[in-house]
Amino acid sequence: MASKIKTVRTDSGLVLIGDIGGTKTDLAVVSLAEGVRTHLARRRYHSADYSDLETIVRDFLGVIGLPIHHACFDVAGPVIEGRARLTNLPWAVDASALRVALALQVVWVLNDLSAIAHAVPLLKDTDLATLNPGVPAPHGAMAVIAPGTGLGEAFLVFNGSGYSDYPSEGGHADFAPPTPALTNLLRYLQARFDHVSYEIVCSGIGIPHLYEFFRDTGVPESEDFASELAASEDPTHLILDSGLGHATASALCEASLDAFVTILGAEASNLALKVFAAGGVFLAGGIPRHILPALTDGRFMATFRRKGRFSGLLDTIPVHVVTNADVALLGTARFAFDALLARDAAGKRGAALQRSRRRPQG
Repeated sequence: MASKIKTVRTDSGLVLIGDIGGTKTDLAVVSLAEGVRTHLARRRYHSADYSDLETIVRDFLGVIGLPIHHACFDVAGPVIEGRARLTNLPWAVDASALRVALALQVVWVLNDLSAIAHAVPLLKDTDLATLNPGVPAPHGAMAVIAPGTGLGEAFLVFNGSGYSDYPSEGGHADFAPPTPALTNLLRYLQARFDHVSYEIVCSGIGIPHLYEFFRDTGVPESEDFASELAASEDPTHLILDSGLGHATASALCEASLDAFVTILGAEASNLALKVFAAGGVFLAGGIPRHILPALTDGRFMATFRRKGRFSGLLDTIPVHVVTNADVALLGTARFAFDALLARDAAGKRGAALQRSRRRPQG
């Protein structure tokens, strides 16, 4: 199902951008004249209702009626040479094939965590909720961890003039229980899955696994909530809301939320140590925004700091929740604008070189 479109007429440097996820696909149009934060047209689609990205884009372009020649999409999956197969959606995305099929001049495809990382240097105080102010090191590396449908990770490294971002598939690394109590969770899941990754326990697809573990190991489940959960189209949302106290009270949901916060804190600090994120750690994705009260009550940072001899170091690392829901679109727009400006600059240099070669010598 698609949401309503809003459009603003302009023809100045238009770019179609898209944030393509396992649950939703957001498409928008931005322009060089208006900047990365202004959407001249926008629409949200439920990804599973469509067979591929091309179908969604054709629908969007047919409605907005704007002259689009360039497009940039971030996708939830590894991208190699402009091609990707989404991790939690049966789609393949190919930049070259989309360019030909949609009659566009250029199509770029990047990983969704690369898009978020690309946006990090643009974030303002109003885009963030700070969990730990820390002491950010000038030009220090930065880390991004984003639990949404799946679990994405990325990092940024200063290159001398700005930050270069690098996607990671660290969310699929082996899950390591951060507490003795959660060791039983690992054993429980190893009996069900060939490989237990952090994504299996720390994402939208993972939260029901936490609920089932606590239910099957003795935490009581009310019949009313079990019925409500069975009828729900989004059990993850229901479990989180109940764990936060926004819905029917459930000890199971509270235990699931507590375990999720603990695991997220542990993996965020794992990532911070691996890339030495002295510039900060940024929690992105839909879940951290949704459970912000559970992240600000001290549980998350207690686990984040629990790294033995390195606890003091982790206390100096800034930690923020990205509260701007459009951060992936923001980064995708910035990537496209940077690519367009670089191409234009290269074209001008090439033209200047040709003119210099045509000048009479002597």
